[in-house]
Amino acid sequence: MAEGLTLHGYFRSSAAWRVRIALGLKGLAATQVARHLRKGEQAAPDHLALNPQGLVPTLEVEGHGALTQSLAIVEWLEETQPGPKLLPADPWGRARVRALAQIVACDIHPIQNLRVLQYLKRELGQEQPAIDAWARHWIGLGLAAFEARLAEPATGRFCHGDVPGLADLCLVPQLGNARRFATDLTPYPRVLAVEAACNELAAFREAAPEAQPDAE
Repeated sequence: MAEGLTLHGYFRSSAAWRVRIALGLKGLAATQVARHLRKGEQAAPDHLALNPQGLVPTLEVEGHGALTQSLAIVEWLEETQPGPKLLPADPWGRARVRALAQIVACDIHPIQNLRVLQYLKRELGQEQPAIDAWARHWIGLGLAAFEARLAEPATGRFCHGDVPGLADLCLVPQLGNARRFATDLTPYPRVLAVEAACNELAAFREAAPEAQPDAE
């Protein structure tokens, strides 16, 4: 079991949320350091020394240093820590799960990330209704593709079979973001069924924003 883990995050950050779920599924504990994104605490000099991008999550690993980027952190946990597997054993299955995860982490989430939305408002002069519509548009396109992929036979109770993994821990936080922007989720019944299965598990419930010490 890993010791000396410190997770720098923010209760509402969907990327940090992914890592919290992964830690829970692996049965690992990490000391949490809150970096309030709206107050700019992620740009504090001590955090920039760990993560020059000034983003969360950052996972400090005693004796090694700091890891950044949520998917890289999760893959490191998968490769080095015991516990339930977050990726399938077969190459095709691993590729499918990574593709699902990347629909969220590479295509949906970056476009409606806080710093992007702040740029639209502060630098480009967009009003909040237009910004919210922007977020809903890209979330909807991504979830429609995700929903279509879940029609494949490899889907079970979860995104891939009947155990949760990398794709699920990306999907659930993205749905949290979708609701923040009042996205209509009724067109995505398969997505919602997977989310319901995930939320039956303590690792998902305990990683939720409202369960974090810095929740507001």
